[in-house]
Amino acid sequence: MTQVPNYSSICILRLSAIGDVCHAVSAVQAIQKAHPNAKITWVMGKVEAMLLADLPGVELVIFDKKEGKAALKKLKNTFKGKQFHVLLNMQVALRAGFVARCIPAKVKLGFDWARSKELHSLFINKRIAAQKEAHVLEGFKGFANAIGVDNYTPTWQMPYSAQDQSRADELLGQEYLANKLFVISPAASKAQRNWLPERYAALADYAHKQGFNVALTGGPTKLEINLANNIIKHSNSPILNLVGKTKLKELLCVLKRADLVLAPDTGPAHMAVTVGTPVIGLYAHSNPARTGPYLYQNYVVEVYHQNLLKQTGKTAQQVPWGTRVKGDDLMSQITIDSVKAMFDHVVQIEGIE
Repeated sequence: MTQVPNYSSICILRLSAIGDVCHAVSAVQAIQKAHPNAKITWVMGKVEAMLLADLPGVELVIFDKKEGKAALKKLKNTFKGKQFHVLLNMQVALRAGFVARCIPAKVKLGFDWARSKELHSLFINKRIAAQKEAHVLEGFKGFANAIGVDNYTPTWQMPYSAQDQSRADELLGQEYLANKLFVISPAASKAQRNWLPERYAALADYAHKQGFNVALTGGPTKLEINLANNIIKHSNSPILNLVGKTKLKELLCVLKRADLVLAPDTGPAHMAVTVGTPVIGLYAHSNPARTGPYLYQNYVVEVYHQNLLKQTGKTAQQVPWGTRVKGDDLMSQITIDSVKAMFDHVVQIEGIE
């Protein structure tokens, strides 16, 4: 058996987004187990830190991109006089490259050549092994493997308090806690990735007829609030609207209470995975084999592959991995019947009664 190198200090760099940092948690916690004496520091975005605050055994250093150059200067001062054994640069964005320059480390580990974009290669001096057609989480797993962590099954220990769970339960109420719960987290960061409100409403009605209570979750943005109101307007069943009413940790606890979640390509879908709640993912623009809910990729309803073939004349195996397809109305190709069929399938497979 290969001897695991001894690291006393490890820095993780993954700034965003919510789904991606959820994927990264499993790698970070596997690294902790393999290197129990290493001090682990994670540089991440401000919003993401709201979800992962108090992650056991990990020091979080916040990089607020809104501060611009001042944020880089602040980071340099934070790490002045320090030297990490290794920096795991888990983000190829150019902004992350400039952040990596502010982190002193003997080894700066980055992605393989095929995944190196936005001048990523300029900010690293070592690479992880190449992976073929890998999920985003598998990419992060590659970083753990590169520093001596044997192959592992991803698990998560997410940081939330009894108070967070209590607040989530208070928002849900006893009636919702006493029955099967179907949570719809309908909004992605871009409107074109969202399903139609009348179709979300149809699934809410369908779930209600199957004996589920239904709740909507999401953030306080105008897009999310309007989408939630439109779903409720088109629905004929009672829906608990929690959009804009939960902090991130409270949202995590709501998702933990759910029996099943429906979501497009959005952070809460991956949050649900971390707490073991099955997810039906709706995908049109990106390949769910790369970005879908990691443990529940078999529960995805997608029109990505047919649109990729239509737009490029090629399959996912014939184009660069991660190629997106374009169009403002692609999500409308996902039918109500196809999602109902998946709903029934998941309920049966997961034994939700």
